Amino acid sequence: MLMSQPVEPAIATLGGSALGQVLRRHWLAMRPAFLTASIMPVVVGTAWGRSAAGELDATPAVLALAATALVHAGANVINDVGDELGGSDPVNTERIFPYTGGSRFIQNGVMSLSQMRRFGVGLVAAAMLLGALLAWLEGPTVVALGVVGIVLGIAYSLPPLKLASRGIGELTIALGFGVLPVMGAAWLQSGAFDVDALLVSVPTAMWVTAILLINEVPDLRADELAGKRTLPVRFGIGGTRVIYLSLHAIALGTIVAMVLRGQLHAVALVLPVLLFGLAAAATRGIGKPSGPSRDALRGSIEKTLGIHALGSFWIAACAWFAA
Repeated sequence: MLMSQPVEPAIATLGGSALGQVLRRHWLAMRPAFLTASIMPVVVGTAWGRSAAGELDATPAVLALAATALVHAGANVINDVGDELGGSDPVNTERIFPYTGGSRFIQNGVMSLSQMRRFGVGLVAAAMLLGALLAWLEGPTVVALGVVGIVLGIAYSLPPLKLASRGIGELTIALGFGVLPVMGAAWLQSGAFDVDALLVSVPTAMWVTAILLINEVPDLRADELAGKRTLPVRFGIGGTRVIYLSLHAIALGTIVAMVLRGQLHAVALVLPVLLFGLAAAATRGIGKPSGPSRDALRGSIEKTLGIHALGSFWIAACAWFAA
């Protein structure tokens, strides 16, 4: 029996002024199912920093986790605003909901452009309050990390930078949802920025970039019409397959390097090798988002999300027990 596909948001199901209805509407506008993309890097960094320090400092870990999730949620909402203003979401007829094409809250009239803008700013402001508390506890370095994270999240889609439209959105995500949160969380525990923490950040950075890359495939035509120069727009489906598998190869290669350096036990290779095989299978599903390949592409997107979640959890577990 085929599973029914998720239904796009609509006023009929998400409208209403009752408190419960308002809270549910705003909760779903954040696209909470995808917050693992920001939560897992903090978990990885915290685990590595705890291993280096020999103990866990729980308070900054929890504050960093909450602040990072709020920045991500705010970036999700602001990205919807940016893609509406930029014209890519309104003309996106090949999206694979709920993975691509945005939340559809603006296009389907569930929330207005101004409501989404205010909500996104509010989420980022809440993250800044938590960041201020974290800075009070841990020092001014937190401010620098927080500012970079917020700038990357907002500049990804909004003018004047619009990094995604300039062809560096993938790099922005690798830094903002990989390197920065992993190294920042590790620093909160160990007090050090070093090569070991940088290497630990690479697999998660590559896996989250692969999520963005494959999610851009169904949006290729709409992004091209809107002048959004993503990697699939620039290199086509064939080039995207190569880039996608290369990201996973870099992730696996980095884990091999960490094992050879003695950062991780050899057992850390077991799951990543299997996940690379899963990535190779997902690569074959990357095709045009119309016709017979559509279901295969959806399956590849779901495999990629699973690789990121499972792989990051595995690296965090291995890092927790690292020597």
